[in-house]
Amino acid sequence: MNSQERLLHVEIFRSRLLQAMASSSIKRSGLAQAIGVDRSTLSQLLAIDNDRLPRVDTLMAIASKLQISVDWLLGLTSEARSGAEILSQSLQLTPSLPLPSDGSLKLWHKEAVGSKVRYVPANLPDLVKTQAVLACEYGQFENVSLEQVMETTKERYQAALQPGSDLEICMSVQRLQGFANGEGMWQTLSIADRRDQLAWFAQVADELYPKLRLHLFNESRNYASPYTIFGTKRCAVYLGNMYFVFNTSEHVQTLTGHFDGLIRAAEVQSHELKEWIHKLLRDMGE
Repeated sequence: MNSQERLLHVEIFRSRLLQAMASSSIKRSGLAQAIGVDRSTLSQLLAIDNDRLPRVDTLMAIASKLQISVDWLLGLTSEARSGAEILSQSLQLTPSLPLPSDGSLKLWHKEAVGSKVRYVPANLPDLVKTQAVLACEYGQFENVSLEQVMETTKERYQAALQPGSDLEICMSVQRLQGFANGEGMWQTLSIADRRDQLAWFAQVADELYPKLRLHLFNESRNYASPYTIFGTKRCAVYLGNMYFVFNTSEHVQTLTGHFDGLIRAAEVQSHELKEWIHKLLRDMGE
């Protein structure tokens, strides 16, 4: 490190230390005592003509006392919080009911009104599900009201109609083909109900475009667990009966990048979806 770089780091250190002390409402004497140095030593570190950084043990003590990161103090990051605090606040496990009407999910959607919501559904997007599909999906759950999940589905659909709504969805081609073929959890659903669901899916996607843009990627080349990105504030990854929630901008940006990668790799773009579903319906026959 040359002298100019060292002086820059010293200047950044002094500025950020003063900022952190002001935020914590701690005086020089209190901080000096807390980190085990003389007040004169701390005053020297804060002097305008100082050209030296503190010793490593002093730097660590300052960061620990003020609950900030060493990297931030030295100007190596814009994130002031300590690593432990970032971890505790950015990663959160939230228990949930396996329902679109789950309280946490409804709150996150409410908080994201006016922001872009990106969504990778576990099977079909909630806002397009018909009554027959909801009955098939939730009929085996105890203490689950079909009326309740139908109302939530209606609310999601109505929200997507509102001015300023911006919803983007990515799901796999194979997931829709599996539904059409009655595979897995859909094997008890009649072909008539599956056809009705696909026809309604195509109608909603066409009606709400471009507020709603839905892309289909190939699962053999790309993979995505179910997750929802609520604007720039939060991303909730669905694990089954709980959400793994990310609350920092860095994590949200990373998952947004993953979502954008799914769009770029999509085999069916949103403007092609209606015709693609109609072809799927033709392939199903009567």
